[in-house]
This record gives sequence, C-alpha cells and structure tokens, in this order.
Amino acid sequence: MSTYIAPIRDMQFVMKELAGLDQVAALPGNEEVSSDLVDAILEEAGRFATEVLSPLNHSGDQEGARWSDGAVKTAAGWKEAYRQFSAAGWTAIAAAPEYGGQGLPKLLSTAVMEMWKSANMAFSLCPMLTGGAIEALMLRGNDEQKSLYLAKMISGEWTGTMNLTEPQAGSDLAAVRTRAEPQGDGSYKLFGQKIFITYGDHDLTDNIIHLVLARLPDAPEGVKGISLFAVPKFLVGADGALGARNDVHCVSIEHKLGIHASPTCVLAFGDKGGAIGTLVGEANRGLEYMFIMMNEARFAVGMEGIALSERAYQHALGYARERVQGTEAGVRGGGKVAIIRHPDVRRMLMSMKSQTEAMRALAYVVAAATDLAHHHPDPEVRAERQAFVDLMIPVVKGWSTENAIDVASTGVQVHGGMGYIEETGAAQHLRDARITSIYEGTTAIQANDLLGRKVAKDGGQAIKAVIASVRQTATEAGALEGPAFKAIQSALADAAGALEQAVDFVLDTYGSDIKAASAGSVPFLKLLGIVAGGWQMARAAIIAQRGLASGAGQGGFYQGKIITARFFADHHLALAAGLSHAVVQGAAGTLDLPEELF
Repeated sequence: MSTYIAPIRDMQFVMKELAGLDQVAALPGNEEVSSDLVDAILEEAGRFATEVLSPLNHSGDQEGARWSDGAVKTAAGWKEAYRQFSAAGWTAIAAAPEYGGQGLPKLLSTAVMEMWKSANMAFSLCPMLTGGAIEALMLRGNDEQKSLYLAKMISGEWTGTMNLTEPQAGSDLAAVRTRAEPQGDGSYKLFGQKIFITYGDHDLTDNIIHLVLARLPDAPEGVKGISLFAVPKFLVGADGALGARNDVHCVSIEHKLGIHASPTCVLAFGDKGGAIGTLVGEANRGLEYMFIMMNEARFAVGMEGIALSERAYQHALGYARERVQGTEAGVRGGGKVAIIRHPDVRRMLMSMKSQTEAMRALAYVVAAATDLAHHHPDPEVRAERQAFVDLMIPVVKGWSTENAIDVASTGVQVHGGMGYIEETGAAQHLRDARITSIYEGTTAIQANDLLGRKVAKDGGQAIKAVIASVRQTATEAGALEGPAFKAIQSALADAAGALEQAVDFVLDTYGSDIKAASAGSVPFLKLLGIVAGGWQMARAAIIAQRGLASGAGQGGFYQGKIITARFFADHHLALAAGLSHAVVQGAAGTLDLPEELF
C-alpha cells in the first residue's frame, strides 16, 4: 500500500514560476505572503497529509461510514484526524480574517487542498463543502447568520453542507419541491427530502449548518422561485450556545462504488413538525446564491481529479520500480528487470505524469487569476481575469475529472492483474475518481455551460484571447533550440488551429442549431482542456529552458519539465485535431439515428 508524498517541488515551480506567485503576493491584503511563508505552509501541509491523512485512506475505504438509528459514525481514526486538522488551522486557511480565518490567497489554498485530496479524498470532502457554505454566507448571509455561524465553521468546530438534489429533481433544480413556510418571526419551517448530501450527518463536530434550496408558498414556478435557507442540525441561541435538535435527520446513507468513508446522506426535513431555518439573502434568489457555492465546489472537484491522478501516478510509479518481470527489450540474454524499463510501461507512466502536471498547471493558473480578479486594484485587470476564470472553471472541473478516470485506470493497468486486486490499493483510486465527473454537474453540464455561457454569450471574446496567448507561446517555443521545442511548437500551433476551427463552428451554429452545437459539447470541452494544458506545459518547458541557460542549479528537474512537455505535445496535443473534427462534423452521426433504432 503506497504512502502519499506531496509533490512539493512541482507545486513550488507551478506557483512561483508559472502561475505568478509574486503578482498574487503583491495584491492588497497579501503583504505577508512571502516565498518563505508559502514554502513553510506547503512543507507542513505535506507532512500532515503524509503522516495523518494518508494512513487512513485505505482503512477508511475498507471500513466506510456507518448509519444506525438516524446517526452516522465515521471510520476509525476519522474523529481524531479531524480534531488535529481543525486544531492546526487548516479549516481557516482561505477564510476571512474578521471571522478567524487566515485570509491566504486562493493560489496557496489550492495547493494545500490538492494535498488533502490526494492523501485522503473521502476525508477532504467535509472541509470542502464547509468552505463553499462559508463563502455563500460571507457573501449573502445577514449579520445575525454571520455572527452565529461563521466563526465556528471557519474554526472547524462546525461543518456545512450544500442541499440541492431531490429524488425527482436530479440536476434539474427547477423541479425542487422542498417547501419553506414562514413563521411570522423571521424564521421558516422546511419540509422535504434531499439526497446525495455529502457529510449530511457525521460525528466529527457538534453541529452542521445545512444550506438548503426550498420554495416559499408564493414562489413562482421554475428556477426563479427557489430560495436559500440556513438550517442548523442543532438550533443555535443568540449567545451561540447549542439548543434543541432541529427537525432534520439522516434517514440513510448510500452504498457507493467509491469514497466509502465519506457519508452520502439522505436528509429528511420536517418529518416531526418542521425544520427551523432562516432565509439567506433575498427570497427567490437561492439558485443564484447556491452557484456561489457551486463554482467553488466545481473548482474543488476539478482539484479532486488532479489529486487522484497524482496519487494514482505515485502508486503506479512505486510498483513499476519494484515489480521485476521480463527482460529488457533489445537486450539479449539480459536478466529480469523492473517493469519501468519496458517501453509501454514508460509510456503509461509518462502519460499519467504529463496529464497530472498539465492539469495542475492549468488549475493553479486559474487560482492565481481568481486572486487577481478579486483583489487587483485595476478594474480592467479584474474584469479580464474574471472572464478567464469563468471560461476555465468548467474545463478545470470537466477535463480534469475525465482525465482522472483515465489516469487511475492506467494506474491499474501498470499493476497488471495485481491492480485489479483491492489489497494493492490501485483500484481504490479508480473507484474514488469515478464520481468526480458526476459531482457538482456532470461533464455534459460543464460542457453546456462552457458553450452557452462562456463561449457563445460573449461572441468568443475570452476564448479567442486564450487562443492568441497559446499561439504566442508556440512562437516562443519555436524560437528555442532543440528538437523538443520544435515538436512542442508544431503540436501547440496545430492544436490552437484545431481549437479555433471548433470555436468558429460553435459561434456560427449555436444560435441557429443548438442541438448540432451541443452534440459536440464534451469533445469541445476536452479539446479546450488539452490545448490549455498543452499551453501551460509549453510555458513550463520554456521557463525550464531559461533556467537551464542561466545555470539555476536545477538541471534534472528542469530537464524533466522539457521532456514531459514534449511527451504531452506528441501524445495528447496530437489528439486536438480529432476532437475538433468531432465538434465540427460529429452532429449528424450523433443526432440522425431514429430513436426506435437505438
């Protein structure tokens, strides 16, 4: 069973040399964010991930969460790990200082988040959902809600949840039926059922603050009639003390393919007279507010894809170095060698490594752009960076999670038959990864959002700016000496052309034939992911080459960056043309078959 080791050197490289940590540190409020502080936090987070969370990953998967008489018990070691986690301040790293948070930039909190998810994804889901609830209350909660809930949630004493999905609704939130009845004193009683609620009940903390979508009696139909409510597991007095048990109960937990230690709950509201809650923000704007949490959660789920890819890669690499089988190709009479010496095993490992590094680079660049969008003093810079973030959030989520399934599956393949055996641990990464492309909106939902709201809506302005930057990077790569850079330049320029062709098709077609455009939405998302990831890999190779030329003293690391970028160009950027063809030409084959012939 492998132990997770945080890839701190790569994280440092991406943060400092690719994503622009210096720019982020120069933003108002980040005056204390020095390179030394970042390194210290990464080192300490890596230690915690390796020593505390990673050892619980397999045992938690084997034991799972358990439900009995309306209460959920987490796996052995979970409560102690959570106490250490919150006591060390990890729940507060990105939260607002006025409520006890550390207020550190998203670029740094993203790297730390990746460590938690790699070490123990099932554990990481609890603070992830709490972070989204904190963000929603910070932006839309009233003074009383902030005073009652935020400090306890930021400290980790209490946790939070998102309650959207219902048995009949699924992703169609217009079908939400949970109702909220005003009580005349500013409170509401909620009645209904929510499903798939991550950490909807547990024994880690004394209280859970549920953010719940529900309808008021006079609400209009559809998504315009949904409001958001804060519903605590235990009622909270004006002095902050816990009161009576609220009428929200876990009636069951799901039996899942993966993330067994994370309780996925069915919650019943109001079975015993009504669950007391308070309105968050204005009535009938709940879906808008929930998307505050949703965008945070979508980025975080994308980080799950990256984190699980890293964990699967480390696991496969360790096995490939130790497993001795077969003789080396081309060596007559040679002895048995470790399987990492076999060309196809090397191909698989390089594919896992390059995809993980490309995803990490893109996600961290988006995190840095988020910091700039929120805090840069120039409003034009804020607007430009926000447009980039909005464009890339569905890509970070959708592309990274689809990749994670492939990377984890490749990890099983590297193990051969032993990968299919649970005791080796490789299968758990695949099982855990499978939910990520479904969480917080399936890949198709991300792709539809990308096409409709992020490409067609602005006439392709944001994505065309990305294509221009990709082409500039390709030109810079082509100006450098060596076959690797010629290969990177050629593949990146061709991929940019393939993406532009697909963008032009979407802009020409979306308004007149939305079905034809939508038929290629997922290939379009994957195409943008591959090109954006290849762009960041090329940038990394250029930076590495400059580092080598300056004698920066990191020759092995920098050389590895160049080789890995070339592999990504040859093996993954090369797929761009095929994906573009599927976007532009694929609608007929998708839509023409009569339904009765399926």
